[in-house]
Amino acid sequence: MPERAALVGAARVSIARGSKSFAAASTLFAAAVRERAWLLYAWCRACDDLVDGQDHGGERVAVTDAQRRVTRVRALSVAALAGQPTGDPAFDALGVVAAETRMPPRYVHDLIDGFQLDADDWRPADEDDLYRYCYHVAGAVGCMMAIVMGVPPEEEATLDRACDLGLAFQLANIARDVDEDARAGRCYLPQAWLAQAGIPADAVMAPAHRDALVMIARRLADRAALHEASARVGTRALSWRSAWAVLAAAGIYGDIARTVARRGAHAWDRRVTTGKAAKLAWIARAAAQASRRHAIPDTPRDPLLWTRPR
Repeated sequence: MPERAALVGAARVSIARGSKSFAAASTLFAAAVRERAWLLYAWCRACDDLVDGQDHGGERVAVTDAQRRVTRVRALSVAALAGQPTGDPAFDALGVVAAETRMPPRYVHDLIDGFQLDADDWRPADEDDLYRYCYHVAGAVGCMMAIVMGVPPEEEATLDRACDLGLAFQLANIARDVDEDARAGRCYLPQAWLAQAGIPADAVMAPAHRDALVMIARRLADRAALHEASARVGTRALSWRSAWAVLAAAGIYGDIARTVARRGAHAWDRRVTTGKAAKLAWIARAAAQASRRHAIPDTPRDPLLWTRPR
């Protein structure tokens, strides 16, 4: 297996190419946490790219062997969790971070189950299905990131808050990427929502349905805001530097959902991103928020919010 330093170096390159937002937020972590976050990201990115036929999150290409790809991701991940060299630095990175943090394997498998949903060309029927998908592809990552930041795997309440942040991120992604997903033959909007809005599932981006689609996108943004607010309470359990990074990421990604909602019918004219100035502003604002995190009321998590499976 490659030396840990080499795996960290490769992971650092991966995050710089694949996610400028996460790369910016990760610099706020303490050194040990930052390296583990990069290692975890490298594995997540490699899985996503392998399944979707992408290169660091670039344009998707049609794949004809999705099942085989998911099977390969799972086999490499199982080997990595067992401490076996895989021949792939991104999967070896998973083995390192899992061993160093006592990462429960179930979160790894939960994420891969999300890739399986895509390989099955699955579509959410209703809101519960939407949340189930968001958990598998992002909420589980939130739980893993919390463990990387030092949250004990047994602290389920804090992991629920971490899951909330992943849910918020994915809901924002879905709202932003409706057009991109449609061009790739995918749709993550619940069929029940589309039917209620009078939008045929095969004509989501049709101009005639744009006003109705705007209302669905705003509904997603509203859901994302609720989970983001819940996640902020969870930062009480983190160190100052970890809370700083989480709050910066929450603000940066939260802006994506807020911008989609604000743009209305023009939300998909060009891809919504958070510019460098806005990222820096959130990093500065999050430093102050992290310093005051213990003043956040320790209110119970809203029982009406969707809760991850145990």
